[in-house]
Amino acid sequence: MDPITHGITGALLGKGYFSERHGRVALFSVTLGSVFPDIDVFAEAVSRDPLAIIRYHRGITHSFVAMPVFAVLLAWLTRWIARRRGIETPSLWILFLAYVAGIASHIGLDGMTSFGTRMWLPISSQRVAWDLLFIIDFSFTAITLLPQVAAWIYRDRETRAARARSMWALFTLAAIGIWAVASSVGYSFHFWIAVIASVVIAALFFLPARGDWGFRLTRAGWCRAGTCVTIAYLLACAAAHHAAIKKVQAFAAENHIAIDRIAALPLPPSLLEWGGAIRSADGVYQARMDLRDPRSPSFHFAADSPPDPYVTEAMQLPETQLYWGFARFPVIRSEFEDGLHVVQFGENRFVNPRRNRPQPFTYQVVFDSSGKLLEEGWLTNGMFQQQLRRMTPGGRGDAP
Repeated sequence: MDPITHGITGALLGKGYFSERHGRVALFSVTLGSVFPDIDVFAEAVSRDPLAIIRYHRGITHSFVAMPVFAVLLAWLTRWIARRRGIETPSLWILFLAYVAGIASHIGLDGMTSFGTRMWLPISSQRVAWDLLFIIDFSFTAITLLPQVAAWIYRDRETRAARARSMWALFTLAAIGIWAVASSVGYSFHFWIAVIASVVIAALFFLPARGDWGFRLTRAGWCRAGTCVTIAYLLACAAAHHAAIKKVQAFAAENHIAIDRIAALPLPPSLLEWGGAIRSADGVYQARMDLRDPRSPSFHFAADSPPDPYVTEAMQLPETQLYWGFARFPVIRSEFEDGLHVVQFGENRFVNPRRNRPQPFTYQVVFDSSGKLLEEGWLTNGMFQQQLRRMTPGGRGDAP
């Protein structure tokens, strides 16, 4: 889940369940806790390790086991700073609960994505991925944000109409912008969906003025209602995932596929769009499906290259083993190009609609004609930039 949505979710929880009784410091604590786990990106930023994104990201700061320790430290630090500045602050226990709520929301949401998170470190390094939400889910973001905006609109009678008009225009433009961006990157949806979104937003911002009930609802009430809708959306995603995985399992059973790994993966732009993935002994079956279509999804098969000494050697490298622990649906390709032996591991968990580019998280190992390791790392455009690590004779090398 993207950091902005994490922060918006934390603010929703803080306004709904903490700030009304415990003040702004408690609200700050929930919001900070909801983005805190991504502090591990600093380790990625300073590291020269090409695999930093899977070695460090979503590690110990994303762990339920370590969460109480971080919550205690953050609560103590927050209370110490607030008291030194003369700011009224709730008890250490309340701040601890606020940070637990924020951090737990972050870990839980990351676990709902296909990227997954190592939420049980150091007990287990296995990535948990429930496959309910795409990494960037605009519907989820809107559901968590709109109640907070509505509460702001109905906080003041004199400015209510102007705020409602400006926010409606802003969100309508955002819906159109999302439609344009989604269409340009291969995840198009009908324009009339953006129109319906604009109508729904207008209803949320304008209709509560009738009968003045929008003013009678407190900010906490708005945010608690938003939390209920958020939970309902997650339950709908779970139901959609169940329907999607049934289709994938049915295909595997009908074709007698020996399953190594199987999943239904969320795709943008809505909870009705899914990808099916099956890792078999010699390759990956993959499909895109729309749950509104009653027909069985059409799968295509990407076969592994036949085993050879270069694949065996590549699989024994520590970096490749780390990558293999991260990948869920990799396809192995071994080719001879310009006097070099190239072994690629292409992760098929994240569908790239632009077929002229490698799939995201494509890892490459290169040997010379004598079998000596030359370089390894992310393939160009497989992680948006070239990060191949050039090897020195007899030892490990540095990333360029």
